[in-house]
Amino acid sequence: MARQRPIDAKPVSLRRAEAEGRLKLRAATRRAIRSHHIVKGDPLSAGEIAGLAAMKRTSDLLPHCHIVPLTGSSVVLTLTRDGVRVVARAEALHRTGVEMETLVGATISLLTVWDMVKYLEKDASGGYPTTSLGPVRVRRKTKEPIGVWE
Repeated sequence: MARQRPIDAKPVSLRRAEAEGRLKLRAATRRAIRSHHIVKGDPLSAGEIAGLAAMKRTSDLLPHCHIVPLTGSSVVLTLTRDGVRVVARAEALHRTGVEMETLVGATISLLTVWDMVKYLEKDASGGYPTTSLGPVRVRRKTKEPIGVWE
């Protein structure tokens, strides 16, 4: 039997989480991103928007996750010396945390970048011998009690 964990007895708290991840890319691909020569457009901007949208849809993708109404979120993609780094942050006033939302946002952001640059990453046989995604991990999470409102 599949079911969600009941959260009705948990208090509402301000919950925040931050996830980070990396996408390793070839030097030529990084140069193309830096010089804005990607056929599909700017993969960093597209990845950030995709990550924000994905965070809002986490419960649609992960069946055991509760719907969490986010009160704030952000995704920042940065070109690094070996690829792309993502930091995704989310917060909510809710009974359950937002770690899954940040992990989904970070991962979808990086997958969006990969999708947009994959034509530059493929080898002669169509494989991706140097491209890799990960690790993606929760870097920080907090839960702050909220005062009782009467």
